[in-house]
Amino acid sequence: MYQVIRMMFAWPVTRLWWPKIRGRKNVPARGGALIAGNHVSFSDSIFVPVALRRMITFLAKQEYFVRPGFLGKLSKWFFSGVGQVPVDRSGGRSAEAAIRTGVDVLKRGRLLGIYPEGTRSPDGRLYRGRTGAARMAIEAQVPVIPVAVTNTFWIQPTGQLRPRLGRRIGIYFGEPIETTKWAGRHSDPAAMRELTDMVMKALQELGGQEYVNIYATKAKELIKEGIDTAQWAREHKSAE
Repeated sequence: MYQVIRMMFAWPVTRLWWPKIRGRKNVPARGGALIAGNHVSFSDSIFVPVALRRMITFLAKQEYFVRPGFLGKLSKWFFSGVGQVPVDRSGGRSAEAAIRTGVDVLKRGRLLGIYPEGTRSPDGRLYRGRTGAARMAIEAQVPVIPVAVTNTFWIQPTGQLRPRLGRRIGIYFGEPIETTKWAGRHSDPAAMRELTDMVMKALQELGGQEYVNIYATKAKELIKEGIDTAQWAREHKSAE
């Protein structure tokens, strides 16, 4: 089912947005690996799988699988078909359960897709990564492959249902970041933060986004108040 749906999307994607794909050889042909991407659009989860033959499993919001009615069944069919696994993102024990699900996927030798920012960027900038993805990769002892997708914020920003035409997308896979140096340290905050920051730096270099060292959730709050996130981050860093 995954490959059928992937091919259904591959035809329009390649003809409407002419993806420029680089570094595909950095994704291993077999074995577990964590694909860590920037996240500016819902369509990121469509464009990245189109670029690879291997199946990518994403951890998706549980809400996508439990909606009522016909559209709910269609949503469940679609997200299950494209390899997404439902997880509860409400925090606490649910967050730990999501970690365990991700580690299990990786230990079974599969590709796991994660967005370290934790949510979509509200303005196209790249924000501080959360450490859950690093914890999974360190515990499973698999490499992290950064992937930066470009122009999808223009094509389909948050809240826009119909994607726009007229710009070429880029899908750039970076060099694998091996996790052996942090073996056994999946509960060490310093190890998780070091790996996370390395991943975010690689994403910034691959995609050229402006990096702002605050979490995307905080950025959304600031934007609602009409505050520029980059300026706020600079001022508060100076205040420290």
